[in-house]
Amino acid sequence: MSSDPIILFDGVCNLCNGAVQYVIKHDKRGIFKFASLQGEPGQRLLKQYNLPVNSLNSFVLIQDGNAYTKSTAALMVAKQLNGVVKSLNVFRVIPAFIRDLVYNFIAQNRYRMFGRKESCIIPSPDLRARFLN
Repeated sequence: MSSDPIILFDGVCNLCNGAVQYVIKHDKRGIFKFASLQGEPGQRLLKQYNLPVNSLNSFVLIQDGNAYTKSTAALMVAKQLNGVVKSLNVFRVIPAFIRDLVYNFIAQNRYRMFGRKESCIIPSPDLRARFLN
């Protein structure tokens, strides 16, 4: 596996795919790698970090030997991107259980609010190296 930070995401969720596209665009250093929660590399990482393999309601960041989930993972990613999205890190002062109430509401309703794809995204040839598949 990669020593770069890895983002695990729901590969059929339009919101999640949009978030991945946003990260790719604003990750000027190209440090983030990606894997869908449904795919073999994502499933292997979930097991390795003792995270539920059947729950696709969490955005996961694997970095420096640790697994971060939900709002904490999202804020940690935002902190490492270029642009104003870095400023979202100020929300880390709010306790995770409160941030995750909002996160969980969006996660549970994401297909209804944003739709879903029939299959995981297929990265373009120039981005393929950033996806673990």
